[in-house]
Formats: sequence, C-alpha cells, structure tokens
Amino acid sequence: MSLIKSISGIRGTIGGKVGEGLSAVDVVRFTASYASFIKESYNGDSNTIVVGRDARISGKMVENLVVGTLMSMGFDVINIGKASTPTTELAVVGEKACGGIIITASHNPVQWNALKLLNHNGEFLSDAEGKEVIRRAENDAYSFAEVFSLGNTYNNETWANRHIEMVKALALVDTDAISKCNFTVAVDGINSVGGEIIPMLLRSLGVNNIIEINCESTGNFAHTPEPIPQNLTEISDVMRKTGADVGFVVDPDVDRLAIVMENGEMFVEENTLVAIADYVLSHTPGSTVSNLSSSRGLRDVTRSHGCEYSAAAVGEVNVVTKMKEVCAIIGGEGNGGIIYPELHYGRDALVGVALFLTLMAKSGKKVSEIKAGLPHYEIAKNKIELTPDIDVDKILEAVKLHFADEEVNDIDGVKIDFADSWVHLRKSNTEPIIRIYSEAATMAEADKLADSIKQIIISLK
Repeated sequence: MSLIKSISGIRGTIGGKVGEGLSAVDVVRFTASYASFIKESYNGDSNTIVVGRDARISGKMVENLVVGTLMSMGFDVINIGKASTPTTELAVVGEKACGGIIITASHNPVQWNALKLLNHNGEFLSDAEGKEVIRRAENDAYSFAEVFSLGNTYNNETWANRHIEMVKALALVDTDAISKCNFTVAVDGINSVGGEIIPMLLRSLGVNNIIEINCESTGNFAHTPEPIPQNLTEISDVMRKTGADVGFVVDPDVDRLAIVMENGEMFVEENTLVAIADYVLSHTPGSTVSNLSSSRGLRDVTRSHGCEYSAAAVGEVNVVTKMKEVCAIIGGEGNGGIIYPELHYGRDALVGVALFLTLMAKSGKKVSEIKAGLPHYEIAKNKIELTPDIDVDKILEAVKLHFADEEVNDIDGVKIDFADSWVHLRKSNTEPIIRIYSEAATMAEADKLADSIKQIIISLK
C-alpha cells in the first residue's frame, strides 16, 4: 500500500491500514486539515468549497467522505459531481468559493485515488501551503464545528457545459473553421470523465463525426490510464482502420492531452504543447514556460517567433508560478499539459483540443504534416524503482559531481544540458521512483544517454 504526500496533493492506494494507504481515516484527516488551513488563511467572504471527482471506482466513496468532512468543519459544499480537473478549477472561481478539492489520482491505475487541493483562485496550493496542510494532519491540528454551525451541500452539474462555452469563447478558437472542415475525430476517454466532456466539446465545436472509444465513464479503465504510446494501441488501430483525421486521448481527470496522427502513429505528447504554442505565438507573441523535463522544442519555437522561453521546476504549481513571473502567454508540461492563462492557470485538455483543431482547420494540414514542421527531438522516459534503503539525495549529488564540467541545473533534481542533448533526474512527486528523462536527436541517442546514467546510479546503490 502507498500514501504519498507532495506538492501534487495527497495520493495513495485505496484501503489498508491508516497511514499506509489512502484509507477512509486518511481521507477525513487530510480533508479536515485542508479545511482548517483554508479557514485560517482565507481572507474573503466565502464559506464555500467546490468538490469534483473523476470516474474512479472509489470516487463516490471518497466524495462522500470529503463532502461530509467539509460540512462537519462548517463549510458549505458545492458538489459538481463527476468533472474534469480543469472544470473543477474553473468552478472554484465561478462560484466565488474559498477553495476546492478534486478527487482524482490523475494517470495512476485504478487502485489509486487522491485529493488535489485548490485555493480560491482555482489553483493548486503552493509547496509551503501543502506542507502546512500535511503538518496539521500529522498533528491532528483541526477542530470540527458544533451542531448549529454545520455546513450544507448543494449539487451543481452545469459546469461541464459552462467550461465548454468558455473554451469556445477564446479568441484563438475558431468554431466556424472547425465546423467547415467536417473532421472525423477519434476519442479515447479511458472510461472516465473525459469520455463525456470531450465528445460534448467536439459536438459544440461543430464536429459531427466522432468515434468514441472507452467513453463510458464507469471507472473500469480499459487500459493503463497514462496516455503514453504503449497504452494507446486500441486508438492507433482505430485510426488506421477508419481514416479519422485526428485522435485525442486524455487521462482520467482530463488535464493531459495526447494526440494520434491520421496514420495511427503517435504525435508524441511532448509535441502537444509545442504545436499549440507555435499556433498561439503566431497570433499573440509572448514568453513561454515549461518544466525542466519537457522537450527543447518549446524553447526552439518560442525563439523562432522572437520571444523568450523560461524553464521551471517540475509540478504544475511551479510552472504556473514561473508563468506569472514572466507573464507567459502559454506554458505547460511535456506530458501533454497545456496551460493557457487566457482562460485559467491550469492544465486543460479541452483548451488543447479546441486550439489544435483550429490549427488543423486554419493550416489545412494533416496532423503528420504539422508534426513534420516542428523541431525534431526524441525523448526517452525511464525510471528506477525506489526501495527504502536508497538515498536519493546522495545519488543526485553524486551525479551532479560526475558531470560538474557540463551545464547543470539543480533547482529540481539534477538536469545536465549537453550541446545536443540533455538528461534530467528527479524523484517523482506521485510515485516511489526516480524519473530519468533524456532527449536527443534520435531515440537511440536518448536511450544511450539514459542507460549511461542508469549505470552510474547502479554503481552508487
């Protein structure tokens, strides 16, 4: 059983002993700690917290615990039910709430669930704020409301449609152009909320030919939910057989977008942000941001438009902080996460779908032709499983010293930049692993670089 407390929220496998997995007691404890933190730190007039969840099997159970705990802490709850992460973020702002909780373990398998914690701006808590919530939970530093001060709960299932209308209203989304192209679009919704909201969005954009794959939001994931090539063989086969123009795949909470080309091959999730940023920059020049583990492609296209690129530590909250600092017009992460401040500061697959379809419509290009026009890099994503006896900090410091003559960035793990490639090592926020990302001109070169790093780590273990 696993329970991980990090900048990405409180994440764990369902069941088990208290403190070893995400048990019912742990859900209540961390929800109460969050509510206590909001009560003391929020300076506005609202007493309302928004709750949304993905379609996981454990989702309804965790939702009941979260909603009941928030009420027991004296908060009113607006429960938007099954909803994407970006939808819940927008609902916090739209409802003028003092915070929000998203019940989702994102790309993790079905055994997992999590509490993603939002502030009144619909954005994730900072690292310091998250640590304060954890401190309160570890010390049971919260107090429940008395009977006449208990909160109420209200259901509001309008936010999916409201989210779609907000996406359609973006200046760079052209519904007329999309509709005229009569695209055929395949969608893999991984049996979660994306299976409902992405087809809804497509129909609203004027797409009438939709091939729905795994779009029943049962929570019984048809394949491993992370939207990476080895998990997407079904939609690849569908693309080749049907001649669809484009395929879209999302993770269970719809904040990541993977794209499949008309020939059934992967567009590659690293290119999702690069292609959409290229389109945005061609109309509204400005700075961009991605994290240290993302492709150099964003840097290259940003500079090709005469604009400035910046890198941030891994984690959505870190990317958002950097985006605000440099007033970026678009940013995100190489895992297919698009952050477009014109709508909100959160990864949003709906924004990605609408902007990418507009790019296709206005350029008249096939998806494979769009990819051919982007900077060409190959990125290898490897990992090493962690055991309790491994000293990660010692390993990272040793790697840093080994490459002391190269350009080294240690704001988040260790990243070594070479002239034509890079490698980034960091401890995951969401899993007990060390991630090793490497990028070069070819996959063979990227794999070779990753293998050399693995050998160094093995020699240190």
